[in-house]
Amino acid sequence: MCLGIPGKVIEIDNSNALLTQAKVAFGSISKSVSLCFTPDAKVGDYVVVHVGFAISIINEEQANELMHALAQLGETDEISN
Repeated sequence: MCLGIPGKVIEIDNSNALLTQAKVAFGSISKSVSLCFTPDAKVGDYVVVHVGFAISIINEEQANELMHALAQLGETDEISN
């Protein structure tokens, strides 16, 4: 199954205009993510990430609801530790 996981943008790297990257926090884990589909994302925003790409910007309430739903499915064990 393919899932989009919500995370919080904690840092943006604009050093390459064609390949803007962000550090996104998923619980205690952070990963580098491409912002090519969400160029308006800012530090502090929540984004849904799928295969290394932020595919949409969501608000904190939506992020919490999605994490809760994923937790009920048992899909957050790796990111909640």
